[in-house]
This record gives sequence, structure tokens and C-alpha cells, in this order.
Amino acid sequence: MSTRGRRKHSSKFKARVALEAIREEKTANEIASEHGVHPSRVGLWKKVAVDRLHEVFENGRSPTDGKERLIERLYQQIGKLQVDLDWMKKKAGDYFD
Repeated sequence: MSTRGRRKHSSKFKARVALEAIREEKTANEIASEHGVHPSRVGLWKKVAVDRLHEVFENGRSPTDGKERLIERLYQQIGKLQVDLDWMKKKAGDYFD
């Protein structure tokens, strides 16, 4: 009985293996033995890569841009709140003068 457990592969590793499979210069078995994964994983990663490749070109952004969009939106919100606060300080100053 094996005590090794499940291995987790990085997205870069999966992409590299999938790209090799897409190129079809080697068989899935050859790629799998080179990288120490099961041939079915190579096929699965290839299918996922091909099926989701269109997402890279949508709206000129990659799927990993979600964090960047969130940060951009938060900075916009901070800027708006700063403008509102400055306006309120000015109006409150006029009230007390």
C-alpha cells in the first residue's frame, strides 16, 4: 500500500505538459513518462487547454487578470471616496465659518 498521497502540479507545469501534447511531436505515453504523470492526465490537461484557450483572447485579458481588475476597481473606489471626503470637509468648513 502506498503512503505517497496525491501530488499537486502547478498550473505552469500542467500548461507545459498540455502544450507538448498539443504539438503532437510525442505520444501521450512518452510525455507522461518524461514528466512522471499518468497518460490520462496528459490527455485531460490537453483537452482543458484546448477547450479554454479562447478565454485568453476574450476582452484582451487573460483569465488571470481577475486580481488586477479587482485592484483597479478598489483604487477607483478609494479615489471616489477621497474626493467625497474632501468635498465634505470643505462643506463642513464653510458651515462652521
